[in-house]
Amino acid sequence: MILHCPSCRSIRIAANHTGRKVCISVGTVAGAASGIATATCGARIGATVGAFAGPVGSTMGGLAGALLGGLVGGVAGGSAGAALGDFVDEHILDIFECMECGHTFSANSE
Repeated sequence: MILHCPSCRSIRIAANHTGRKVCISVGTVAGAASGIATATCGARIGATVGAFAGPVGSTMGGLAGALLGGLVGGVAGGSAGAALGDFVDEHILDIFECMECGHTFSANSE
């Protein structure tokens, strides 16, 4: 289906994805913060596993566990933010912009 601008009927249409961009950013930051907050558990497990290699292994294992917790939290938060952002774009915000006249609209407004 080809989209047409409801104002000027042009087919030069671009998608904005504003909601998706904002929600991904917020979700990634929140997820990383949550991951870092729970990283003490990951650091403890990493330190225990790394203890087999002595004090250096325990330190490196704890650091790796903390970093892994932050990364996993950031990815999970970003994924959730992307899903929420897509919903917001499709149902709440005007997702499309006409490149000819600058009119913004949603797919349902045609």
